[in-house]
Amino acid sequence: MRMRRILAAVIATAALAGLGLTGAATATAASLTPGECEQGGGTVNWANNTCSGGMYDGQMVD
Repeated sequence: MRMRRILAAVIATAALAGLGLTGAATATAASLTPGECEQGGGTVNWANNTCSGGMYDGQMVD
């Protein structure tokens, strides 16, 4: 009985850790809207579709 609880706890921990990593990867891979770039203090560089300056400097813009 104790072994089942330990195994369940290990599986749950691994699942939550994997979910956190997946969420982080998704968040960094998403591109910004022009409004989000400007609200973050940057300007949209349409030559290469990136945000220049501010907190989103260098991220892709849709």
